Amino acid sequence: MPNDKKGQGGTYIPETAYLGTDGGPASAPAKADRPAVKQAKLVGEVAGSMPYNDTKPSEYDPAGAPPAGSVSPQFNDLAAASTPSEMNSNAKTGGAGPVKDGEYQDGSLDKDRAPPPEGPLTTNQGVLIADNQSSLKAGVRGPALLKDFILREKITHFDHERIPERIVHARGSGAHGFFECFDSLEHLTCAAPFAEKGKQTPVFVRFSTVAGERGSKDTARDVRGFAIKFYTDQGNWDLVANNMPVFFIQDAIKFPDLVHAVKPEPHHAMPQAASAHDTFWDFVSLMPESTHMLMWQMSDRAIPRSYRMMQGFGVHTFRFVTREGKATFVKFHLTPKLGTHSLVWDEAVKIAGADPDFHRRDLWEAIDAGEYPEWTFGV
Repeated sequence: MPNDKKGQGGTYIPETAYLGTDGGPASAPAKADRPAVKQAKLVGEVAGSMPYNDTKPSEYDPAGAPPAGSVSPQFNDLAAASTPSEMNSNAKTGGAGPVKDGEYQDGSLDKDRAPPPEGPLTTNQGVLIADNQSSLKAGVRGPALLKDFILREKITHFDHERIPERIVHARGSGAHGFFECFDSLEHLTCAAPFAEKGKQTPVFVRFSTVAGERGSKDTARDVRGFAIKFYTDQGNWDLVANNMPVFFIQDAIKFPDLVHAVKPEPHHAMPQAASAHDTFWDFVSLMPESTHMLMWQMSDRAIPRSYRMMQGFGVHTFRFVTREGKATFVKFHLTPKLGTHSLVWDEAVKIAGADPDFHRRDLWEAIDAGEYPEWTFGV
């Protein structure tokens, strides 16, 4: 068949034109052998093998609402994490550890967790939904609609699954445990954890360095922090402590300046997880109040042997208040059961090269072996 159209850069051949092996015109193939027909037949076979959704046409019926679809199974009391069906305990993390005589140990906070209500699949706000696998569209083949709040909620949740790195205390490790009151402190405070002798309050403790980024080494010369969350009968109580009893500054307005000074220098991003650079020394040389803290930071206290062997201090003075309104100023001290032990500089440098996760691994393996860390919380 002769070419009937010319195009830029080549020759246009209509769909109905077929060329022979010699370049000349050839007769058209049988209809069943044409590529478009073969493709349509293949698509039809694949579609035919799929189960048919009888309710699909009704989704586009403007006169009626879509029928209810399947819902999720009933919630499990142990569900914990981002979805109602995700389990907190699995083969990788393991379950509860062995229980020793006279010890409180159940491996989790399950006994203190309020179980979610039983029911069908819902949005994060509790709106009943039959399906979170299909977007709301304009017509049969139209675009997704912004008024689909289920789609927006799911995508927004997905976008926020990575938490931005903390400015300070980015590098840390934590563990669940409990606080047991040795003696009632009702003469000092009405706070629930200290209400009666023997009372146990679940806690979560996070240990961390200050200056380093999330991927920095554990054994850097740095201040260490305790972030303690008490899950009390009166609500959650957060208590922050350091492993040194004093601090660099006495006015909170200077805190951003201190952090900027101790962070890596902006033009080359060095050093990581260390404070020995000009910006830091410029800052502390202009702050006589920092001298006391420098003595602690340059001592062995700045390189603990283990999180389990690290002393803690509330640093600030706190105020306890009784039910009658009587106030008492107090200091908090956390004394490790294993004693306070440190590394020397040469050890810290070698360990940093061999195992940057030294403190994290030590904490994990000790708990995994049943050697649970313990501190005496003193007031």
